[in-house]
Amino acid sequence: MSPLYIILNVLFIIMCIGLMVVILLQKKNSQGLGSIAGMGNSDSGFNKHQGRSIEASLEKYTKIGGTALFVFSIVLCLVR
Repeated sequence: MSPLYIILNVLFIIMCIGLMVVILLQKKNSQGLGSIAGMGNSDSGFNKHQGRSIEASLEKYTKIGGTALFVFSIVLCLVR
């Protein structure tokens, strides 16, 4: 194994742990799968302070982290 591969694996593990922490910090949504189809609660989250709330920040970090983890896993497979 090359040192680059080991460093990338360590970074990947750190990213996985970080993403798990961000996901676990989010508030539980009790809407379930009905929220995907637009059923259930009509609260769309477009209130005045939605962009500045902690929940909005965690959701943004989850999307960014998930995308980064996906891209990083592909890069890790290509380096191998």
